[in-house]
Amino acid sequence: MKKIKERLSFIYNNQDIEGLFTEIEKRIAKTKAKSLKPRKQNWDQEDLVLITYGDQFYEDDYPTLETFKKFFDHYLSDKFDMVHLLPFYPYSSDDGFSVIDYKKVNPVLGNWDEIEKLSKSTRIMFDDVCNHISAESDWFQEYLKGNPEYDGFFVEMDPSADLSVVTRPRALPLLTKFTLANGEEKHIWTTFSEDQIDLNFSNPQVLFRMIDVLLFYLEQGAEYIRLDAIGFMWKEIGTSCIHLEKTHEIVKLFRDVVEEAAKGTVIITETNVPHKDNVSYFGNGKDEAHMVYQFPLPPLVLYSIHNGNGRALTKWADELPPTGIDTTFFNFLASHDGIGLNPIRGIISEDEILEMVEDLIKEGALVNYKKNPDGSESPYEINVTYLDALNKKSDEDEIRVKRFLLAHSILLTLPGVPAVYIQSMLGSRNDYEGVSKTGMNRSINRKKYSINEIETELMSTDSLRRKIFTELTTIIQTRKNESLFHPNTAMEVMDLGDKVFAFKRMNSRDDSLIVINNLTNETVTCDLTGSFININTGEKISFVEDMPLNPYQFLWLKPIKQEGK
Repeated sequence: MKKIKERLSFIYNNQDIEGLFTEIEKRIAKTKAKSLKPRKQNWDQEDLVLITYGDQFYEDDYPTLETFKKFFDHYLSDKFDMVHLLPFYPYSSDDGFSVIDYKKVNPVLGNWDEIEKLSKSTRIMFDDVCNHISAESDWFQEYLKGNPEYDGFFVEMDPSADLSVVTRPRALPLLTKFTLANGEEKHIWTTFSEDQIDLNFSNPQVLFRMIDVLLFYLEQGAEYIRLDAIGFMWKEIGTSCIHLEKTHEIVKLFRDVVEEAAKGTVIITETNVPHKDNVSYFGNGKDEAHMVYQFPLPPLVLYSIHNGNGRALTKWADELPPTGIDTTFFNFLASHDGIGLNPIRGIISEDEILEMVEDLIKEGALVNYKKNPDGSESPYEINVTYLDALNKKSDEDEIRVKRFLLAHSILLTLPGVPAVYIQSMLGSRNDYEGVSKTGMNRSINRKKYSINEIETELMSTDSLRRKIFTELTTIIQTRKNESLFHPNTAMEVMDLGDKVFAFKRMNSRDDSLIVINNLTNETVTCDLTGSFININTGEKISFVEDMPLNPYQFLWLKPIKQEGK
C-alpha cells in the first residue's frame, strides 16, 4: 500500500491525499474480502485469447451471452482459454466504447449471471473504458444539471486556448459545446467524439471512481483488464496530452491496486501509437503494464505479405526488446478496430504506407483519416477484414487460405500471448451492408451472426469459413502443445533473405525451434540444412542443400539432436 500512497502524492503534486488514500484502502479491502475466482499466476504457451463481442451470435428468445457461451463451449473452448469480451455495458455509440453505465450489462446480452456462467467455461478479459464516458451517462447528465457531486468530473476548456499541439486520433473537433441546465454554455474535452466525454483525472474523486470500477470488474470475474485509449488520460495545456508522465503513473497505480486486491490479474494497455511510445507502457519492466498490445504487428505482417518482402519485419523483430518474466506482448492481427497505420510510421516510409493504402482501397478496403497539427489529413486506419486485406477480389479460395494461415503462423509463434479476433476465426469477408447501416467504416469487420447461419456455414465442407476454421484450429493446437512457444521464451531472428521471415525460439536447456515463413507467391530456397521434425505434421525432413519453400509455405521445425549431443 505504500507504493499506492506515493503514487497519489506524485499525481496530485504532494497535496493532502490522506482522505483519498483511506478511501482506496477501504475499497481494496472490500474486494479482498470477497471470494474471487483464483487467478493463473503465470502465463504460458496455452494462453490464447479470443476477441469477440458479447452479441456476436444471436438467436430468438435468448440473451446473446448465453448464445455465445453455447457456441464457445461447442466450437472454441478447446482452442482458447480466455475470451476478451469487448465492452458489454449499456452504450450510446461506437459499438460499446461510449459507456453509459460501467457497472451494468447491456440487457440485450443478459446480465452479470451470464458473465459468471461464461467464466466457468473460460477466463475473461474486460474492457475498462477509463478515458471517457457516454454523454448519456448519469455522471455527465448530473454534471449538466449542475449536481455539485459531479463538478470537475469533466475537462472544461476555453475554446480560445491554444490546443494546436494536442495529438488528435481522429479528424473531429477536440472540444464540444454543451448547455448546462442553468443555460450556461461549456466547451468540454471530447478526444474521440461528441458522445465520448473525457474524464478529468486531475480531480481525485474521478480517480477514485475509476479505481472503484476497476475493483468491481475484478469482483465480477475479470482476470485480464484492457485499459482502453489509456494514453490520452491526463491533460496539460501546452503539451501533446498523450503519454504524459502522470498518465504512466496512473497505469502504475492501477497495477498496484490489482496486485494488492487480486494478484495474477493482468493489466494490458491499449495504445495504438508508434512502437517506442507503445512499449514505454512496460515502465521499468515490473511496475506498469503486464502486457502491451503489439500494434505494429498487424500492418507489418500485411505490408510484408502484400509486398512479398520481409526486410522491414525482420529488422523490427530483431530490435524487439526482451521481456522479463513479469511482462510480455499481447500479439494480434485483427480486432474490432481497423488496421492501425501510426504504429509503423518510422518503420515503413510514408510513401510506402500510402502506396499500400491505395492498393487496398482498389481491392475494397475503406480508410479512416486523422487530422495533423498543420491541418492536413493522413490515413491512420485501414478498415477491412484481415482475410480480405491479405487478398485480392479475384483470388481463388486456395490462395486466400494460404496467405491467411501464413499470417497466423507469424502471430502464433512470436514471443507473447496471441489473440485471434472472432471474424478471423470464422474467415469473414468485408461487410459492406453493415457499413451502409451504421455509416461507420469500422462496421466492415464487425458483423453479427445468427447462430444457425454460422453453424450451417461451418458445417459446409466446401465453405471458405470451414476451411479457415479447420486449418487455423490445427496450428492453434500445435502452438498450445509446444513449450518453446511460451510467451517469454527467447527469440533469435534469422536473416534468410528478403522473401522469408524466420526466427528461432530457444530455452535455457538448449532446446530450439525454427519458424520459417515464405512471404511470396513463388518457390524460394533458404540457406538452412539439417534434419528436423515438422511439428505441424509430425513429419521428419532433412535438407543436405538449401531448404525449398513452396509459395506462402511456413514450417515450424525442431532440430533432431544427434545422440550424445
